[in-house]
Amino acid sequence: MRALVTGGGGFLGRYIVERLVARGDAVRVLGRRRYPELEPLGVETVQADVRDEAAVVRACAGIEVVFHTAAHVVVWGRWRDCYETNVQGTRHVLTGCQAQGVRRLVYTSTPSVIFDGSDLCGVNETVPYPARYTSAYPATKALAERAVIEANGRHGLLTAALRPHLLWGPRDPHLLPTILQRARAGQLVIVGDGANQVDLTYVENGADAHLLAADRLTPGSPVAGQVYFISQGRPVVLWEFLNQVFRKLGIAPVSRRISRRTARVLGAVNELGYRLLPVGEPRITRLLADELATSHYFDISKARRDLGYEPRVSLEEGLERFIAFLDRSGAPDGKMP
Repeated sequence: MRALVTGGGGFLGRYIVERLVARGDAVRVLGRRRYPELEPLGVETVQADVRDEAAVVRACAGIEVVFHTAAHVVVWGRWRDCYETNVQGTRHVLTGCQAQGVRRLVYTSTPSVIFDGSDLCGVNETVPYPARYTSAYPATKALAERAVIEANGRHGLLTAALRPHLLWGPRDPHLLPTILQRARAGQLVIVGDGANQVDLTYVENGADAHLLAADRLTPGSPVAGQVYFISQGRPVVLWEFLNQVFRKLGIAPVSRRISRRTARVLGAVNELGYRLLPVGEPRITRLLADELATSHYFDISKARRDLGYEPRVSLEEGLERFIAFLDRSGAPDGKMP
């Protein structure tokens, strides 16, 4: 199989690339850097941005399946930045697939596209998009997901979207490193009552799900035109899990608490300040306050049925691998260079 992975030098994308190479597929990566570490694997790298439509169309030439993982991932940010990459970039990928005769597209979405600030306990893919969002990231990812699903069956292209929840593991550049940095600095507080349950997805399981979707994305299959939640299939109590990680790393557990209402007020104030002086990201936003205080875990029976997905790496094994990676990397939080 000849595959293109947009964002193939990133966290999830790189695991997808490695999986494809290991099974003998020909792989091309489109990313904003060259990623020389991939070249010894025999991977072709194309240095370009998904916002460049012509470059994306060229990168799709001779490709059978596209894994579109590239995105502008932020807790809070400018609408324009999110829209240009997440929506227009996805449209460019669709154009490239249709122009070059690509037959299959697997899009990396997020469960945030259905998050309305309330608890989501064991819900499935029938939950509708909310009427409003408090952040540009989930709003633009929802627009992109819709475009991908609507494109299914057009110009011979079959599409599917996966919604992995809270990807983590070795080489994580965002989630756990940020949490660990703040924990070491004593900047974390429990938002709400601390009893909320969430789904996690070990990154290698997320990569497996993408390959399963691509392999089953064939004419007449139930996968075409569908969205799928992906996770470990077993939620954790968020703050209990984080404190378990902290203890293993010799970091003091978090015990301080603030109410969700207080966190949302602080988030609104922070967002206003960053609109006036847009440098970096606020430490707390309304979206982050809601996510930290609510339960959000999902029914993955559809992925199990249609994709044959099962989380190959357990939560316990994943945590052992992550701790071992921190030890090998020599960096306290394991962030990729």
